[in-house]
Amino acid sequence: MQALLSFENAPPFAAPLRFFLTAPLFAVLAGLLLAWSGAPLMASRWMPGTLAATHLVTVGFMLQVMLGALIQILPVVAGANLGNPLRVARIVHVGLSGGVLLLAAGFLAATPGVLGVAALLLGGTLLYFLAVCVRALAGVPSTSPTIRGLKLALVGLAAVVGLGMLMAFALIYGWPVPLAALADLHAGWGLGGWAGVLLVAMAYVVVPMFQLTPGYPARPSWWFPVAMLLLLLLWSGGVLGDMGWLVQLSQGLAAIIGIAFCVLTLRLQGKRRRARADATYRYWQLGLVASVLALLMLLVSSLWPAASELGGWTIGFGILIVAGGFLPFITGMLYKISAFLTWLHLQNFGQAKIPAPAMNKILSDTDTQRQMVAYSVALALLLAAVIVPDWLARPAGLAFALANGWLFWNLAGAVRRYRRAQAEMAEKLAALR
Repeated sequence: MQALLSFENAPPFAAPLRFFLTAPLFAVLAGLLLAWSGAPLMASRWMPGTLAATHLVTVGFMLQVMLGALIQILPVVAGANLGNPLRVARIVHVGLSGGVLLLAAGFLAATPGVLGVAALLLGGTLLYFLAVCVRALAGVPSTSPTIRGLKLALVGLAAVVGLGMLMAFALIYGWPVPLAALADLHAGWGLGGWAGVLLVAMAYVVVPMFQLTPGYPARPSWWFPVAMLLLLLLWSGGVLGDMGWLVQLSQGLAAIIGIAFCVLTLRLQGKRRRARADATYRYWQLGLVASVLALLMLLVSSLWPAASELGGWTIGFGILIVAGGFLPFITGMLYKISAFLTWLHLQNFGQAKIPAPAMNKILSDTDTQRQMVAYSVALALLLAAVIVPDWLARPAGLAFALANGWLFWNLAGAVRRYRRAQAEMAEKLAALR
């Protein structure tokens, strides 16, 4: 079950494109930071470099792409008019990019003032974006699971922003708050309530559309985002009430729901109508398998909390769920959405007189498949570096930087072909007049 798409409402190409092109560069920075710092980044999630690298990936890469995708999707899927999408994109892109760089610098230098400025800039930027989205969605009925999911994902984003600012100012001013529990909750809302719910809402559209699978069944499609947010609210209540059993129960149930979605998607992919597996399909396969493994780790730690104290457990879980799960999902969609938007805008530019180049001419599947192999190697090295950090942390960082630099190169190549095709089409249109 999926929403009807209104491509005539699509914003200018420049609005989402700036996010899509910038995002891989932050992942490159994270890889270079690991290559420079080496094994200490694998020692603990509380290391300054680990915190910096984590936020370069989750905020610099993941959030960049997701906000750019929302600017594109809200008008097309939900009919939500953002007013001036180019202005919104410029403001959010500058604030987000500057904020994450300051945040990483604040962690690395352990400078409270820089952390405070980063928190204010990121918090203000995201609150502005949320206000724009809420205004655009006001009065838009939830006629599909995708629209409901988009709305609930924004609730998750608001929780992430609030918890992030709370922790930043708690560090700066020494507020007596349970930072470890809040950090787990911040990650839960970020990966489950925001990124997870948004990913699922988008999957309802992009998986059947681009991977030619059957549609998702209606009942679980409606209830997955609601169930995830309810569990996160229970988790929050467990933290506030210092009820460890409620936190563990919420985490375990959230893991089960996530595994169920992954298994359902794998079953749908098994029924796809396209025999040839492109990079998007393979990226999703990688993401689904890694996510199931990560969520099984979360389920085990919810049943046996001592597991999270095992050496490398938390770092390994983070790599599996972020670098193994979310980044492949996002990269796979990024390739397909970028190629499709390029084709769509060229098609509109041709005014039904000059056909646009095919999508595989804009973004070659050979290039994307090779980049995916490089990314898979980087992921394997990252996971191996958890076990032997002294030997593999630096090579893993370099491989991760290389794979994401390659992603940037492929996307930039699509933009170059877009501009070249647009210039050629303009000449042909002029000749027809």
